[in-house]
Amino acid sequence: MELSIAIEAAPARVYEFAANPMNLPKWARGLCTSIEKVGGTWIGQGAMGQVKIEFVEPNHLGILDHMVTLPSGQRVMVPIRVHPRGNGSEVVFTLNPLPGMSEAQIAADARLVMQDLAALKKAIDG
Repeated sequence: MELSIAIEAAPARVYEFAANPMNLPKWARGLCTSIEKVGGTWIGQGAMGQVKIEFVEPNHLGILDHMVTLPSGQRVMVPIRVHPRGNGSEVVFTLNPLPGMSEAQIAADARLVMQDLAALKKAIDG
């Protein structure tokens, strides 16, 4: 399931903000409300507990993918892309439900992702 939001800023600006792990608590509160680098590993704290976050290497393609290791040890791939859209950008988040999730849980997860995308838009657009 793809979820997206338009942002009235250049893709490079959106990418630069969203790719900075220290900015995650400003917009990805569904993932973490705080983050720190511990011995080369990004560790986030949030509603799910402590998560390990591995980011794709910086790139010029607008790819913001990251791998999240949940407290259970389960690893979840989170694909996110920043695309040009007119004079601004579109951020596309691909939601891959975890095995066994009910339709209600998937819908709730999608609402949380949209809240995070709206927070990203607000953080960049003002």
